[in-house]
Amino acid sequence: MIIKFYQNYLIKTFVKELTIVSLVFISLVFILNVISEIRFFLNADTGFYYPIFITLLNIPSVLFEIFPFIFLISTQLFFVKLYEKNELIILKNYGIDNLKLLKILVLTSISIGFLITTLFYTFSSSLKHSYLYFKNQHSEDQKYLAVVNQNGLWIKDEIDNKINIINADRIEKYELKDITISQLDINFNLIRTIKASSANIIKNKWDLKEAEIFTIGKPKQASETIEFNTNFNIEKINNMFSDLSSLNFFELFNLHKDYKLFGYSTTEIESHLHNLFSMPIYLTIMATIGVILMFQIQLYSSKALNISIGVIVSVLIYYLNYFINLLGKNEYVPIEISIWMTQLILFIICIMGTLKLNEK
Repeated sequence: MIIKFYQNYLIKTFVKELTIVSLVFISLVFILNVISEIRFFLNADTGFYYPIFITLLNIPSVLFEIFPFIFLISTQLFFVKLYEKNELIILKNYGIDNLKLLKILVLTSISIGFLITTLFYTFSSSLKHSYLYFKNQHSEDQKYLAVVNQNGLWIKDEIDNKINIINADRIEKYELKDITISQLDINFNLIRTIKASSANIIKNKWDLKEAEIFTIGKPKQASETIEFNTNFNIEKINNMFSDLSSLNFFELFNLHKDYKLFGYSTTEIESHLHNLFSMPIYLTIMATIGVILMFQIQLYSSKALNISIGVIVSVLIYYLNYFINLLGKNEYVPIEISIWMTQLILFIICIMGTLKLNEK
């Protein structure tokens, strides 16, 4: 009965520390983001409240990204609190040793991680979608649009006082295949239609191959290759689809299916999905690392030192994760390996640390 009481007490204490640290990070993220949004809307015809409103929509998405580091620091503060109240000694007297304490934290972290990955991510992606919608209303990129659906890639592009509606059946590396370009004037009157078998899109000047030009009031023209000016190249097209955090699970799966059907690279989507699937494990590993750190360094050290070590470790893990993910995105290694490799490395470190944990 007493053990059950202490188990519930430990869970409540950990959740409390997690909440406090999350609120601190929310405050920091809010301050930094609202400054950035004020600069963005400086010349826009919006009220003073608009940057604040936009920032609030974006905060959950940012918070989701930094949850692993919040877990690590929360775990450290959790142990500092237990030490300050001499509760570690009391827990051992009631049979809750270091390994049992770790087990409680692991089970709690997995449960919270599952809720964060499902419920919280759905909530944050919905707000992120609204954030992008409202912000794009005041963006210079309103002239440009790119979407992928079952009919291929669609691009809206405004250049040289003309509006180009571009449709391509599929993409193969740096080329669009089976292209139709409808060129309109600023009043949306059709000027001409261009059909081509392919287009090299590495640069903003596309080389259209086996092109046919249908101009209103003129006979059809055919050419082996013609140059076509556009604001788009392969890099810009990729960037138009880069913010996947605004899509929920169902939308991500549907987009993955459309990309595969179209022939567009699914690496970014698969990377994002694997990151989501691995999040509960990632959060649990970070909490475990927090436990190991607190037993490896002296608990009686200052709170500032403990937090500083946690921040340093978080930064090292972030760059390790970033570097390995980069290998996957550039297709040097399979995307599955690039996502799970960091977790595997950290898991091995956790196992090695856990073996020595009960000696403390």
